[in-house]
Amino acid sequence: MTDWTAGYMADVGYTYGYYAELNPLRLSLPFLAAGLVFPKVETACELGFGQGMSIGIHAAASTGHWYGTDFNPAQAHFARELAAVAGSGAQLYDEAFADFAHRSDLPEFDYIGLHGIWSWISDENRSIVVDFVRRKLKVGGVLYISYNTQPGWASMLPMRDLLTEYAEVMGASGQGIISRIDAALDFADRLLATNPLYSRVNPQVAERIKKMKEQNRNYLAHEYFNRDWHPMSFTRMHDWLAAAKLSFACSAHYTDHIDAVNLSESQQQFLRTIPDPVFREMTRDFMCNTQFRRDYWIKGARRTDLIERGEQLRAQRVVLSSSREAVELKVTGSLGEATLNVGVYVPILDLLADYKPRTLGQIEQAVQSKNIVFSQVLQAMMILIGKGDVTLVQEEVSASKAKRSTDKLNLHLMNKCRGSNDFAYLASPLTGGGVSVNRFQQLFLLARHQGKKTPGDWAQFAWQHLAILNQRLTKEGKVIESEGESLAELSRQASEFAEKRLPMLKALQVI
Repeated sequence: MTDWTAGYMADVGYTYGYYAELNPLRLSLPFLAAGLVFPKVETACELGFGQGMSIGIHAAASTGHWYGTDFNPAQAHFARELAAVAGSGAQLYDEAFADFAHRSDLPEFDYIGLHGIWSWISDENRSIVVDFVRRKLKVGGVLYISYNTQPGWASMLPMRDLLTEYAEVMGASGQGIISRIDAALDFADRLLATNPLYSRVNPQVAERIKKMKEQNRNYLAHEYFNRDWHPMSFTRMHDWLAAAKLSFACSAHYTDHIDAVNLSESQQQFLRTIPDPVFREMTRDFMCNTQFRRDYWIKGARRTDLIERGEQLRAQRVVLSSSREAVELKVTGSLGEATLNVGVYVPILDLLADYKPRTLGQIEQAVQSKNIVFSQVLQAMMILIGKGDVTLVQEEVSASKAKRSTDKLNLHLMNKCRGSNDFAYLASPLTGGGVSVNRFQQLFLLARHQGKKTPGDWAQFAWQHLAILNQRLTKEGKVIESEGESLAELSRQASEFAEKRLPMLKALQVI
């Protein structure tokens, strides 16, 4: 029998993560910042959607028509469940790329997204993906693709091979992949304890192994233990996508657009001496030791004129998506942590603290008395969106149409949180995407939906569901054993949630 997994990890399911970069609404601001025309996304496709949280949320929270495939039938089954509950109409399949790519009932797409998948598939499947993009991405359409890249993975490549070889060769017969991963990590620890020359030359490897031991084993299985695992240089990616008539547009990672937090002045000057844009981007990866790229590519790049660009930038709508007091005036880039300008960021954040959507033009007008110019507003938005403190907002008509679907999807996810800690996101029709809401907070929302009025009532509701499963809370690394202490901690969290997080979720129309 042919191996339907094609070497991809299928022993365990992928995590239930949500990846904001896959939200097509996010592409407008980076494109405008780069001076490029961007498409209106009405048809979209995600290849390799995993458990389907991202495509499920995006299909429910937008008015676009979504299609996608994931080879794992269990994952496709769950993704279809989300689509059915929301009534989003998303067309989701469990087909291999080769089968999906040749379906006769697929439209042409304004947007195609792959998150991480590229690094874990064979060259044969890469060729299928590129051909699919060549045939099915509209002229003017955008490909979002993220992948492990060099040189950020260079020192880890030999260790990854050692880990996978240990799991394959030395793992006990009959062990599942999770046990073999644990054994491989233990072996790596024992190896590093002998102080091999490899770890002395590459000291960061020991820290990465330490971090791996703290991570979800399902994530590690898919991240490190597939048959195919190929970090790729930007130039090599360019060579692949040229066959689909694509050109690099810009990074989908917002803080990449701010050179000041990623490159020294001398590095910026050095890059300006490189005329070839592809080679310049590859060189930049060396300067930043880039490990994971998140990029937009376009079929038929066109530049906007200055007047249109200014008008479209000022028309972009945003909303605060963190509580005002939770926003830290710091950002982390390749150069490390940087402190944000209080004179620029505080007036902007204070303006947005009422959680009302505003255009960048309205923000510009409101803060000009503080001697803040539009270029500073734009840079602040790029950084705050990159940090997750501010989110782009879609048109009111689209948000209104999506509200019924997101309500149904969110109620379904909140109910799932009664018995599982897997789900940490809900859908916002205002932003067309997902919002981080942890399990306890979702239980508080579910209690509120069921008519329970006070934070104390919400805490009691959450505790009842934990008690059914004999689960316990932890605080400061210690398990809370008594019911009284558990209720007190849940009540504290519920009160804090009601004060700081609930107003934001209401404003984002999550509830």
